[in-house]
Amino acid sequence: MTRRLKFIRASAFIPVSLLLIVSVATLAQSQSKTAKRVADATSQAQKAAQVFTEIMNVPDQAIPQKLVDKAEAIAVFPSVIKAGFIVGGRGGRGVISRRVKGGWSAPAFFNLGGGSFGLQIGASSTDFVLLFMNEDALSGLLQDKFELGGEGSVAAGPVGRSASATTDAQLKAGILSYSRSKGLFAGLEIKGVVISPDNDDNLAVYRIKAGEVLSPTQRWTMTKMPAGVRIFPRTLGRYSLRR
Repeated sequence: MTRRLKFIRASAFIPVSLLLIVSVATLAQSQSKTAKRVADATSQAQKAAQVFTEIMNVPDQAIPQKLVDKAEAIAVFPSVIKAGFIVGGRGGRGVISRRVKGGWSAPAFFNLGGGSFGLQIGASSTDFVLLFMNEDALSGLLQDKFELGGEGSVAAGPVGRSASATTDAQLKAGILSYSRSKGLFAGLEIKGVVISPDNDDNLAVYRIKAGEVLSPTQRWTMTKMPAGVRIFPRTLGRYSLRR
């Protein structure tokens, strides 16, 4: 009888042990995925900061300072891949920071994607910089997805430190776009690029979604941001600050 009771108790303990092992393994796997996403997001912030610095440091070919100072938010999408033959597409990831008192917010993580049609062949890797010039343009980002040329009025931004910042196109456009191509790509494109939040990264880094990261009610300071992503708002702050 005693042996039977011991066997029953041991048998009951086995499922509990297995459950604990599975739970620990699942938790470890989840933590590993989160750590990987945080590391990847940190890399994205660093790449975006580097792209913006390189563009702004090209003599006489930078984004005009007046426009940078007027921008309410700045997006940088490094190394967006664009490829196609007759029907093409593009895809990339980047970060967006909005102005806050005395600086810039923590960068929210976004995806950029869309299709293009026309006579085209080849592939390229392009860096995109978008300036959101007013609150209306910025509010579109707080939705689930935002189509350039759809909800947002986009114009090609001028380059050069002496370029005029007061043309009609720039005054009417909510968003000014810039690009730096690293490869060869030729063709006729149509608008239809969609920007959507990468909330897997946002939740991994901040435990909140992109809309909350960029919300005007967030009181961001450098000390409140994860150390790995501070490089992007710090970089923007070197080129434009409002007191």
